[in-house]
Amino acid sequence: MPLALLFASLTIIAAVWWWLAQPIALARAPIDTSAKLECVSYAPFRDDQTPLNPKVEVTAEQIREDLAHLAQISRCVRTYSVDNGLNRVPELASEVGLKVLLGIWIGNNKTKNAQLVDTAVALAAKYPDTVSALVVGNEVLLHGDMTPSDLRDLIRSVKARVSVPVTYADVWEYWLRYKEIQDAVDFVTIHILPYWDNIPVRAQDAAADVATIHKRLALAFPGKEVMIGETGWPSMGRMREGALPSRINQARVISEILDVAKRDNFRVNLIEAFDASWKRYWEGTVGGNWGLFAADHRTLKYPPGVSVSNYPRWKPLMGAGMVLATLVFGAAWLSQRGKPWKPRASSWIAVGVSATVAGTLLGIAIDKMTYESFGLGGWLRWGSLLGAATAAPLLSASALMSGRALPAFVDLIGPRESRTTSFPTFVLGLALMTIVVIATGAALGSVFDPRWQDLPYAALTMAAVPLVLLAWLNRPKAGALPIAEIAFAAIFLFGALYIVFIEGTQNWQAVWTSGADILMGFAMLGIRSKAAIVQPNVPSA
Repeated sequence: MPLALLFASLTIIAAVWWWLAQPIALARAPIDTSAKLECVSYAPFRDDQTPLNPKVEVTAEQIREDLAHLAQISRCVRTYSVDNGLNRVPELASEVGLKVLLGIWIGNNKTKNAQLVDTAVALAAKYPDTVSALVVGNEVLLHGDMTPSDLRDLIRSVKARVSVPVTYADVWEYWLRYKEIQDAVDFVTIHILPYWDNIPVRAQDAAADVATIHKRLALAFPGKEVMIGETGWPSMGRMREGALPSRINQARVISEILDVAKRDNFRVNLIEAFDASWKRYWEGTVGGNWGLFAADHRTLKYPPGVSVSNYPRWKPLMGAGMVLATLVFGAAWLSQRGKPWKPRASSWIAVGVSATVAGTLLGIAIDKMTYESFGLGGWLRWGSLLGAATAAPLLSASALMSGRALPAFVDLIGPRESRTTSFPTFVLGLALMTIVVIATGAALGSVFDPRWQDLPYAALTMAAVPLVLLAWLNRPKAGALPIAEIAFAAIFLFGALYIVFIEGTQNWQAVWTSGADILMGFAMLGIRSKAAIVQPNVPSA
């Protein structure tokens, strides 16, 4: 039986990864050097650089390097401010033949606004062949930084000082809400981000949604050009209802939006040029992964002529999973050697299920850890979860064959006389505690701060399946369910139901994570400990 189960496990792992890594060939490549993009949003910040720090000054060399890349795929870049070194963009863009939609960041500080306006006006006068328009403010009304009348007056004052067209950019709903802004601009600039819609749009429907909204705005503002100033799709991050960030979806959405723009004859600025890790501080993983270029190596995500896959490096990920599955069977086989009893068929089946699940999901969990980990805390959190989740099927397989039960927390950190003296049991308990603590944090985060919370469905399932199987197959006949395990089970089970309630059943990542939480809850409920039995207080004679 073990060899047959191992063969079946490895076959399933290979088949799943072959399916996951299937590339797609789009009718129109998202990036085509022979048909350059109309425009793309550009922010030069790298690593720990952020526009939130007024002391950050991006060097000319850094901007020049970025613009050299962008000139190969686009005719224009859109900027959002002229501080932090961005005042250098028009000069450097002129060197590589790029036009610039020059942005002026407008906030609630009138003195700062005036300084930025003066800088932008001077740049428009100095580089008239490069600066194609001024964008006075970005989502100012959405953020509530200025009243519509004050914003309109500001735009008019800027327009009176320059010879280039002037516009204002905001989400499309706010343009419909404050139509009076149209009188101050030369053309209307709208943002359409289907992923961030109040009712998120699926990737396969995103281009049609963009086209429909553009037509609606064009009818609302007759006589004005309506340019899409921001649209795109994230390549990584958590789902919002049925909106799934992925490499394939990002490439597909961009390709289809560009087709629609060509068909309906409107201008599009894609967001954005480079992945922006600095946005992850307030938008989570998904906020930093809208770029056409990867942030680290400044490499194009979807080179022309190369098919797109969600897992371009799938072979080593699959190989790692196959090695883990083999090791799980090896741990079970070594643990049952020399035992006076023959392992139950159910134990070998549990080992096979654990090995297959862990081997299939290891590559996904590794991939998720590499792009979801942000900062030292993120790497410690998700790295610890992945390490413990990888150890869980190995330790559980050994425990299944050795007759050991899943230990209770009181057996590890309770009174000295009740602590386990078995080293394998202690290591298994340590892995269990790591998984429970991190999974509890994720579950509570999904309840109280769900918008940015990544969903650790892969690593959590790797751990939950072997733990719940061990908890119930090797459950001790004696002992009581400890109070700590009851509390954690309640958190997991309540969190699972609440996550599905707020995320919706279209979000399969949330449904999957909830399923893993339920398994963790039942694993907690299967734990028994003699140390948890309350002894009656018998008075002495």
